[in-house]
Amino acid sequence: MQLSNEEEDYNLSLSKFESMLKTNKVLFFDSEEFEEIILHYLDMGKAALAKKALKLALEQHPKSTGLKLVQVEMLVYDDKLELAEKLLNELYAIEPTNEEIYIQKANICSKRDQHEKAVEMLKIALQYTDDYADVYNLIGMEYLFMDNLEMAKESFIKCLEEDLEDQSALYNVVYCFEFLDQNQEAITYLNKYIDQNPYSEIAWHQLGRLHYGVKEYENAIRAFDYATLIDDEFLGAFMEKAKAYERLKKYAEAIESYSRTIELDDATSYALLRMGKCYEKLGNKVLALKYFNKTVHEDPLLDKGWIAITDFYVRQKNYQKALFFVNKALAIDNQNRLYWKRFATINKQMNFFEEAEFGYRKAVEFGDYGLDTWLFWVDILQFLGEFESAIQTLLQASEYFPEENEVEYRLAGLYFMIGQNTKAKFHLSNALRLNFDNYILLEDLFPVVWKKKMVQNYIAKHKK
Repeated sequence: MQLSNEEEDYNLSLSKFESMLKTNKVLFFDSEEFEEIILHYLDMGKAALAKKALKLALEQHPKSTGLKLVQVEMLVYDDKLELAEKLLNELYAIEPTNEEIYIQKANICSKRDQHEKAVEMLKIALQYTDDYADVYNLIGMEYLFMDNLEMAKESFIKCLEEDLEDQSALYNVVYCFEFLDQNQEAITYLNKYIDQNPYSEIAWHQLGRLHYGVKEYENAIRAFDYATLIDDEFLGAFMEKAKAYERLKKYAEAIESYSRTIELDDATSYALLRMGKCYEKLGNKVLALKYFNKTVHEDPLLDKGWIAITDFYVRQKNYQKALFFVNKALAIDNQNRLYWKRFATINKQMNFFEEAEFGYRKAVEFGDYGLDTWLFWVDILQFLGEFESAIQTLLQASEYFPEENEVEYRLAGLYFMIGQNTKAKFHLSNALRLNFDNYILLEDLFPVVWKKKMVQNYIAKHKK
């Protein structure tokens, strides 16, 4: 690929400057060459070289406004705001219509968190600039700092009207739409943008994301398809397309898209995990397990990978292996209530009731307040003969479920078991009021209580 004359000159200037530094010979550069050299080093994060170039530049061109503005930029970068402001005021006296002076004044205001004042400066810069897109982009960023998303959005739209190719402005305008919960408006905007710039893979990708967000998965896939046609190495678009296919239960197509992401880059544990899930949905257990194992091989600290294998073996009713893998997940994240619930459920299936009770207790401790978790836990406590603990647990559950008949029937049964008949009748009365027909729970869970004549009479009395 041939370089343009400008690129050749730029590379020659850089080579010439670096050669000068090595030989200690002082060579002449015009002020614009120096500006490009200094900005190149700043962009590369080589501040020391940028400062050295600026010192030499000002020695050769002491009156250059452009170089002094670069000096201001470097002072602002170093947080020397007072010095920068003083120099800007001197430059303003010489060139009051130079837009860069107002842009740097805005930069200083922004650093001081004076964002409204920064916008005022940038609006003055608009009167003198030829690069409207850049100034509108800067105004948009100031509005973002002020959390004024509506004005930020308008500014980024104006930026794109001036320069359709400004990708950062495109990302920012979509961000504003999404933050304002204006997904449909964003879709409308992007469709208009694409009419003007149909080969923007970024716009197609963002359009796909928005369609996905509002559950329009077919439209999302169509948009991602265009993005990958324009750029056949657009990894993000292939990944998003795969997710949309999964939502439509088109698992073979999803696998194909996930596979493409692995071809384009190193395999990610996320893609491998999703491929395993897709193969399982297709009924291919061998390949499902293969990809789950690849997931944890790729990232041994990915707890979701170990849980995927756990769930796979639970579905196969191979609880011994499931227990081994859920313990792997818990070794990585031992405060995850969902993992503790799996641990409890697996142990329960294996008749390890003390371990199951411990698992349910930990699940609740880490925030699982689902009714079924409380009830499983209590039923195991009852099975273990820990009636008092079961009662205390149910009273705790009743704070979350004050009108739940299953809690009340169990409290009634447990109080009868320990001979506290007054409390038992109180809770039985509540249970019968909430759901009379569910009294069968007493027969299932507390056969000894069910046979008591007092209990039978109490239920009969409520039936009348």
